[in-house]
Amino acid sequence: MQNQQTRQLTQGAMMAAIFAVLTAISMNVPLLNVVTTLFLGLPIAWYSAKYPWKASLLFAVVSLILSFIVGGPLSLPLTLSYIPLGLAVGLSIYYRKSKLFMFMCSGIVLLISTVLQYVASIVLFGINVLEESITLMKETYATTGNFLERFGATAVQMEDYNEAVKQMMFSLETLMPTLLVASIFILVWLMLLLYLPILKRLGIAVPKFPPFRDMKLPKSVLWYYLIVVLVSLLTDLQPGTMAYMTFMNAYVLLQLLLFLQGISFYHFYIQQEGWPKWVAVLVTILAIPLQSFTTIIGIVDLGFDIRGWVKRAHEFKGK
Repeated sequence: MQNQQTRQLTQGAMMAAIFAVLTAISMNVPLLNVVTTLFLGLPIAWYSAKYPWKASLLFAVVSLILSFIVGGPLSLPLTLSYIPLGLAVGLSIYYRKSKLFMFMCSGIVLLISTVLQYVASIVLFGINVLEESITLMKETYATTGNFLERFGATAVQMEDYNEAVKQMMFSLETLMPTLLVASIFILVWLMLLLYLPILKRLGIAVPKFPPFRDMKLPKSVLWYYLIVVLVSLLTDLQPGTMAYMTFMNAYVLLQLLLFLQGISFYHFYIQQEGWPKWVAVLVTILAIPLQSFTTIIGIVDLGFDIRGWVKRAHEFKGK
C-alpha cells in the first residue's frame, strides 16, 4: 500500500513536471509550440487513465498551479483547455468507457471550456475574439478589393466581388456556432489519433472505435431534420434574426450528420460486396461533390432498414 502511494506520488510529480515543461515551450518557443500544444493533454490523460477521479483531480490542480508558476497568467487559457480534455480522455479509459463516449465527452468538455473562456474574455477584458477576427477578415477583403481595382478590375467585376464577399461574411457570421462545434470535434478527433497509440505504447489499455461502416445515428436525428425543414418552409425566417441563425445552424449540423450517415452506408455496402479498400477511399472522395445525393442516401439509410435488405440479399446469394 505504501509502495503504491509512493509510486502514485512519484508518477504524479513526474507528469506534472512534464506538463509544466510543455506549457513553457508552448508559451515561449515559436514553431515548436505548434507540436507541444497538441501533446499538452497527454500527461494528464496518462495519469488519469491509471488512477481514479479523486487522485486525478488533485493531480490536475497541482499541474495547473505548477504551469501557472512556469508560464504565468497568460498560460491559463491554454492549461484550462487541455487539463479538462486530458481528464476526459484519461478517466474514460480508467472507467472503461467506449471510445465513442470518450470522443463525445472530450469534445463537449473542450467546447464548454472554450465557450467559458470566450465569455470570460468579453466580461473581464472586453475582448471579443470572434468579432475581432471577422473585422480583420473584412479589412483583408477590402484591401484585396482595392488591389483588384488598381489592377484594372471593371465596375461590374468589383460589384460581383463585393457581393460575393458580403454573402460569404454573412454565411460565416450565421454559421459560426456550427463551425465552432465542428472545428472543436475535429480537433478532438485528431488529438485522439495522436494520444491513444502513444498511451497504448505506454501500457494503457485503450478502447477502439467500432468500424465506420457500422455507424448508425439515432432515428430522432431524422425527425429533427424533418422538423427543421418544415419550419423553414412554412415560416418566413428573416435573415439576421436569432431564429434564422438557430434554424440555419441546426439545418447545416443535421445535414452534416446525415451526410456522414450516407458515407457510412457506402462503406457498409462496399464491405458486403467484398470490394477492396481503395474503392471505399474513392467513393468517400466522390461523396463530397455529390453531397446532396449522399445526404439523401443517409436519410433513406436512417429511415428504412436497407442495410437489413442488403444483408439478406447477400445471405440469399451465398446460398
